[in-house]
Parts: sequence; C-alpha cells; structure tokens
Amino acid sequence: MKKKKRILTGDRPTGRLHLGHYVGSLANRVKLQEDYETFILIADAQALTDHFEHPEILLKNIREVAKDYLSVGLDPEKSTIFVQSMIPEIAELAVFYLNLVTVARLQRNPTVKDEMKQKGFEANLPAGFLVYPVHQAADITAFQADLVPVGKDQLPMIEQTNEIVRRFNTLYKKVLTEPEGLVGEFPRLPGTDGQGKMSKSVGNTIYLSDDAKTLEKKVMRMYTDPTRLRATDRGHIEGNPVFTYHDAFNPNKEDIADLKDRYRKGKVGDVEVKKKLIVALNAFLEPLRERRAEYASDDKKIDEILIAGTARARKVAKETLALVKNAMQINYPF
Repeated sequence: MKKKKRILTGDRPTGRLHLGHYVGSLANRVKLQEDYETFILIADAQALTDHFEHPEILLKNIREVAKDYLSVGLDPEKSTIFVQSMIPEIAELAVFYLNLVTVARLQRNPTVKDEMKQKGFEANLPAGFLVYPVHQAADITAFQADLVPVGKDQLPMIEQTNEIVRRFNTLYKKVLTEPEGLVGEFPRLPGTDGQGKMSKSVGNTIYLSDDAKTLEKKVMRMYTDPTRLRATDRGHIEGNPVFTYHDAFNPNKEDIADLKDRYRKGKVGDVEVKKKLIVALNAFLEPLRERRAEYASDDKKIDEILIAGTARARKVAKETLALVKNAMQINYPF
C-alpha cells in the first residue's frame, strides 16, 4: 500500500480563530485530511515570542483553538492535533538549524519584517521572535511534511524552510523533505475595516465562534465603498470587503452577480448587500456553532484529544531527529 504524503500546518494560540484563518488554510486542511497524513500543530512556543509576559493565557487559548479546529470539521481520527511545546524534538532540531541560517537572512524575511512593523518591534526586538522562522522550519521538517497549507503572506516562511533543508541535505546527507506551500482559493481575506488582513490586535475580525447577534453587528459596521454617499450612486466592487466576503462564503453565485451589477449601477444599497451577507455567513457558521457547542464545556475531552495527538506526533518527530543526528554523525552510542 502506497504511503500517504504528509501535511503539516497549524496556528499560534493567541485567541480564537477567524474567517481569515478559514479561507487562508483551514478549508484546505479539512479537504486534505481525507487523502493526506495530516499533522496540525498548536504553536504555543511560537506564541510566546510576543506573549512571553503572559504565558498563563496559553492553556485557555490552546483549548479554544482546538475547539475551533473541531468545529470546522477537522477529525482527530484523521488529523493529528498536537501541542508544539510538548514535542521537545522540535526544539532540538531548531537548535541545529540555527547554524544553517544567518541573522541577515532572517532580517530580510518579508513575513518577519511585516510582523515586526505591525507589533512595533524596533531596537527591543526579542531574539525568539527573529528566529521563529527557524523554529517553523523545525516544525515542518520534524514531520517530513510534503505540503503546508498557508496564507499567501506565509509563503516566505516556506521558502526559508526549503533553504534550510537544502543547506542541511547538501552539508550532511539528504534526509529532509522540501515542503510545498499550498495557498487557498482566497489567499487573503481583508479585515472588516478594509485595512489589510484580519487581526485580533486591530479588532477587524469575525470569529468562527461569533454568535448570530455579534456577527450581525460586525457586518453592519463593515467598510464598503467610501466614494458612495447614497444608494443611488454607482458603487465599486473592487476593494470592497463586503463583496469579497460574498465571493468567499455565499454559495449563490447568481445572487452575487445580480448584487454586483445593481451595486455598480446604483440600484442597491449597502444595507441590502450586508443583510444578504449576514444570511450567507450565518448559514456557513451555524454548523460550526453546533459542532463547537458539543465541546464548549468539555475541557476534559479536548485534553484527551490533545494528549493522544501529541503522543502520535512525538513518535514521528523522534524518528526524524534520529535521521538528522545520524546524518550529522552526532547520534552518540552513549
């Protein structure tokens, strides 16, 4: 029987997951778990790179992210969901990989540069934050992932991983797999304010766990076309988040086409467009709310899933670490 190819993906437990996470990678994970051996990492160690002053929040956030995973349809029998810091082999691999990349290269990483700017890191940049692409390379290679579903803004991290893999395989022995990044159909979902991607810190998110009332309030406040003062004014579709969300979540393509046509001609108001988006988003989120409710107050069940997944993941990571140490000739006999 042919061995399944592997996927590695995950999220930092910095809070609940949102629609941007779904279109960026979660939707792909749910589809691909049927055909790939799937490992889903809850990156608590990476979360500490900018939340090191409040590590006590991680336990709650880990459980919340796990509930979001289960709500979207990730199956713990098909996808191995595990906690990063409970796999010490990952940290050991990261130590080895740090010797294969320069500080200058890390500082040029576009994803790191963008996040440094967003978080206001200047002279006080934590070293752990600067080197987290190396730790991410360890996450991916520990499980010999062939495919990594990511948002478009994370592709530089895959490139960095492959540079490290090629350097290792050339310097020692070819034992590590070069992964391929997989970007979803909607590589980036704008925030509700129209300013860049969804971000908890900016407050422009719609969470997967938002109830119907919260969702309605957020959609009705959404940014649309600032040049359109009246419903009879001709409107712009491009750059209008409300229509981007329709394209991503409204399955009625004929209705979307009609709304766009009328919007461009000034024959429909923002309120109608937003109300139809609310209907579409609620139809999408309701099954997720129902699945999430099954685990809402059952932290014990969540912990059991994480314990089992982490045990399976660690077994694979140990195998990879042994290959790496053998290639480096440091798998000592004592």
